[in-house]
Amino acid sequence: MQTSIKTLITAGLLGLALTAQAKITPEQAARLGGDELTPIGAERAGNADGTIPAWTGGLPAVPAGYKPGDRLVNPYADEKPLFEITAQNYQQYEQGLSVGQIALLKRYPDTYRMPVYTTHRSAKLPESEYAAIKEWSTQTDTVSDGNGLVNYRASVPFPIPANGIEVIWNHVTRYRTALGFKRRYTQIPVQANGAFSPVLFEESAIYAARMPDNPYPNRLFVFLQRVLAPARLEGDVLLVHENIDQVKEPRSAWVYNAGQRRVRRAPNVSYDGPGTAADGLRTSDDLDMYNGAPDRYDWNLVGKREMYIPYNSYKLRDGTLKYADIILPGHMKPDYLRFELHRVWVVEATLKPGARHIYAKRVFYIDEDTWQIAAEDIYDGRGELWRVRDNHEMMHYQVSIPWTAAETSHDLNSGRYLVTGLDNEESGYQYDFDFQADFEDFTPAALRRAGRR
Repeated sequence: MQTSIKTLITAGLLGLALTAQAKITPEQAARLGGDELTPIGAERAGNADGTIPAWTGGLPAVPAGYKPGDRLVNPYADEKPLFEITAQNYQQYEQGLSVGQIALLKRYPDTYRMPVYTTHRSAKLPESEYAAIKEWSTQTDTVSDGNGLVNYRASVPFPIPANGIEVIWNHVTRYRTALGFKRRYTQIPVQANGAFSPVLFEESAIYAARMPDNPYPNRLFVFLQRVLAPARLEGDVLLVHENIDQVKEPRSAWVYNAGQRRVRRAPNVSYDGPGTAADGLRTSDDLDMYNGAPDRYDWNLVGKREMYIPYNSYKLRDGTLKYADIILPGHMKPDYLRFELHRVWVVEATLKPGARHIYAKRVFYIDEDTWQIAAEDIYDGRGELWRVRDNHEMMHYQVSIPWTAAETSHDLNSGRYLVTGLDNEESGYQYDFDFQADFEDFTPAALRRAGRR
């Protein structure tokens, strides 16, 4: 098996997926949650040599010592790495590495390493969501050449995907809340010498598509992002009305500038428009590893493979750590990283002829147990590998929601990188998965109120 993304496994399952229709048949849906497939479409069985275990329902219990409202307890705190992958030994493990991971090891041969731990398939969703996924998998379909959905009601519209765009839709719509969430986190641009200045965000969102009386049938969610620090950015607010079919109805976005005290439309908050306060290290559609309209790319489902990806990354969210403990020149401190061997879907996005984007090609590696993008390799217009991105996954086990501890985006040319999601220097647990609000709280008229210092 080579490091090439052409590596495929489990040919029988893959063959079925590649020939299936978007709407699967009731007979196919019946396989979800059975002996072969998990309720969201992953392979239930482990791999042949046992390095990937069978999925048995996810993390079986909330860890001892966890108290509601406190930071999450690391259920694997006593584990030690099985081995470490370095620039000196990566050839032994390259069957499970991406091109980007190898590039990072070579870029920082003296300081970067990948500690590999025992694989735990800890991901799980609420039972009610499993039932919805099975029910709606026979009804949801793509429209507008894959750029929109009809009959979308469940978080995994295509548990047995037929093509690349369906895999990407599973990532975009994956389960993150029953209705809404609110969270605080930092975004940290890191210079090549290790210098950094965190930006503190507060985000809230309501998933319109999950509302039984949703008055906006093409609305996926409404989203509000407020800057809390540093002082020079405090009070700036971004509002997004995210639509499902953005060819039919493009994303609407507005910003409130606290210094100018005015609200204005923000059409550049899409595609390769610059990400908010990211020092040029991510695009708008980089947030959450990928978001937004997919119409500028051709999406090729390459297949599945086994790969070392960041997983169960509770160490990164340890409240005893300061950001300075984690941030190093070039990359985060490997002592706080955790990689595990998991199966991933591989999707290659190639820029369409005549379309514009600073990324000419993107290769996504999507975790089969969560449908989260776990890693990404990004190529520039010359075909050169430019950026390498990782999603350090973790399980919010008390609410059965897989999400992220942090995203990283490494610029191989400049040596700078971006860390998004850490909250170590904030007190307590920074997520509210029971957040409730009205659509009126997500209107341009509400922006000024949200931005008051």
